[in-house]
Amino acid sequence: MAFAKGIPLDSAAIMSTVLEGILYGFSVLMFIGTIWALTYKHHMRDVNRPITAVAVLLLALSTAHMVVDIIRTEEGLVQYRDTFPGGPEAFFAEIARKTFVIKNAIFVSQTLLGDGVVIYRCYVVWQTVWVIILPSMLWFSVAVTGVYSIYSFSRTTSISGNVFSHATRQWISAFYALTLATNLLSSGLLAYRIWKIERTVANTRTTKMTTTSILRVIMDAAIVYSIALLCTLIGSVCSNNGSLVMIDVLMPIISIAFYMVIIRIAIGKKNLSHVLTVRGGSTSETDRGNLRHYALKPSQVHISEFTPNDDASMYRNGNLGRPSTGKEVSVEGTTCEV
Repeated sequence: MAFAKGIPLDSAAIMSTVLEGILYGFSVLMFIGTIWALTYKHHMRDVNRPITAVAVLLLALSTAHMVVDIIRTEEGLVQYRDTFPGGPEAFFAEIARKTFVIKNAIFVSQTLLGDGVVIYRCYVVWQTVWVIILPSMLWFSVAVTGVYSIYSFSRTTSISGNVFSHATRQWISAFYALTLATNLLSSGLLAYRIWKIERTVANTRTTKMTTTSILRVIMDAAIVYSIALLCTLIGSVCSNNGSLVMIDVLMPIISIAFYMVIIRIAIGKKNLSHVLTVRGGSTSETDRGNLRHYALKPSQVHISEFTPNDDASMYRNGNLGRPSTGKEVSVEGTTCEV
C-alpha cells in the first residue's frame, strides 16, 4: 500500500506520538476516577473485580503502546537519523521492524478487549445468547484479520515511498471495517434495550432510577470511537499517511470510552442512593406495586440491574429484589454494571 498522500511519515510519527501522549494523559486521569468509582466506600468483596481487571488491563496496554511508540520515534528521528538508508522517512516506512509490529499487536489486543466488553454488556442487558451471536461472529472476524495483519507486517519489506503491500492493505481495511461494524451493532443493541426498558417502566415508578444519562454516555462513547474508526478506515482506503496518526490516537480513545461509562454509572448510583436516603429508605405503595410487576432478583449485594418478568434484564437488584408483601421495602444502596 503506497502511503504517498498526506503528511510525510516522519511528521506523522511526531504528530501521532504527541496526540497519543495528550490523550493518554487524559485516559490516566479517567482511570484514576474509574478505580475510585469502583472501590470508594466498598468492601473488597463488593468490588467488581472483572471490570476492575479490564480497566487495569486497558491502562497497561495503553501504557505499553505509548512506550513503544516513543521508542520507535526516538529511533527514527535520533538514533538512526543519519545512518538509516533514506533517512527518517524511510525508517518509518519499514513496517517489518520489531517496534512497529509490537505496537500494532498491542493495538489489536486493545481493540479486541474493548469490543469484547461492549458485547458482554449486551449480554448482561439482554440476558440471552442469541442477541450476541452476530456481534461475536464479527468479533472473531476482527481477531482473524488483526492477527493476519500483524503477520503480514512481519513478512513485508518496504521500498521507497511504500509502507504496505496491496494485500496487506486489504486485510487492514477489513480489520477496521469489521471493528466499526462490531462497535456500531453492539452499542446499538445495548442502547436500544436500555431505552426500551426505560420507556416501559418510566411511567409506573416514583423512585427515579432513570437510565437516560447512562444511555447518553454509552452513545457518546460509541460515537467518539466510531468516528475515530471511520477516519482511520477512510485514510487507509485512500492510502493517506493520516491513518497512521489515527491508529495511535485510537489506543487511548478505547480506554477513555470504557472509563466514561463506568464513571457515569457510579455517579448515577450515588445520586440514586442519595434520593432513596432522603426518602427515608422506604418505597411508596406505587413503588411496591411496581416491584410486584417487575420481578427482581434477590441477593446480598447492591443494585446493579433491574430485571422485568419477561427476562429482559436492565438492572440486577440487591435489597430491592423481593416482591412486596404489603410491608415497607428498605433500599440501602445501589450499583449498576452495564
